[in-house]
Amino acid sequence: QVQLVESGGGLVQAGGSLRLSCAASGRISSVNAMRWYRQAPGNQRDLVADISFGGSTRYTDSVKGRFTISRDNAKNTVYLQMNSLKPEDTAVYYCNADIKVTFRLENYWGQGTQVTVSS
Repeated sequence: QVQLVESGGGLVQAGGSLRLSCAASGRISSVNAMRWYRQAPGNQRDLVADISFGGSTRYTDSVKGRFTISRDNAKNTVYLQMNSLKPEDTAVYYCNADIKVTFRLENYWGQGTQVTVSS
């Protein structure tokens, strides 16, 4: 099976930075879009940013200008560089990817990594 393994979360003061990483491994034919979601306590899981195989990016309005999503296709890895962090960015961040395993695209989730921003 395919696994998405995340790293890079932690505790940071407001205004600080973190970089999240998510690497896909397994019997992968191809990796299409990759995404970052986040979920704060009591809230639903919301899309933060996504990136196509070719590098086209989209961001939710609240993180535009502060977060940057990127990918390394050779490593099947997606990154989220988070700058100027705010307390409202505190959440569990989840990696998500559309991955072709055989003939069909399957959607996979990472285990989540905690990001906590103190004021």
